[in-house]
Amino acid sequence: MIEALLTSGAQTMNIELNATQRTQLLHYLQLIIKWNKTYNLSAIRTMEAGVNKHLLDSLSIIPFIDQSPLLDVGAGAGLPGIVISIMKPKLAVSVLDSVGKKCRFMQFAKTQLGLNNLSVVNQRVETFKAQPCFGQITARAFAEVDKTLKLTQHLLCDNGHYLLMKGANAQQEALPKEATHHQLCVPNVSDQRFLIKIRKKI
Repeated sequence: MIEALLTSGAQTMNIELNATQRTQLLHYLQLIIKWNKTYNLSAIRTMEAGVNKHLLDSLSIIPFIDQSPLLDVGAGAGLPGIVISIMKPKLAVSVLDSVGKKCRFMQFAKTQLGLNNLSVVNQRVETFKAQPCFGQITARAFAEVDKTLKLTQHLLCDNGHYLLMKGANAQQEALPKEATHHQLCVPNVSDQRFLIKIRKKI
């Protein structure tokens, strides 16, 4: 049932999952729920809620991802960064969080899932120095847009862009004029979901 929920939800968003991706995504969700008992990584406690509010929500931005190195800021348990890493095995993905227990979990998930394209960074974003820069930076529940831009602009390449995941409050955010709104339709999630794409000003 859980596998069917994931597969049909992805198909609704025109995303096809192969057998490996399906297995890895569900294994990853099982790890989150198992570690939750000790580490409180997420408010989600069941596989069904996790498929809808974690996996499908993270999958919703896959069509916007290009091939340039990606940084997920304030990744927490690895959402959406680890989901992107599973879906794009040739893409260099870095997940950053300042909380040690969350990074230990992401490192464990990387090993368990065999994600050779994933790097886990346990640092504060404002002191993180990256060489080379990132072509795309994503964040799911990190900070307001203007604060995110301020804290991460030193990490984004000159021709790079932001992919910021937001809820209904996206409409109230102060956005630069080059920002574009994309409404995301996530199956089985009643909350409004948006992706805000912002190209870097040079």
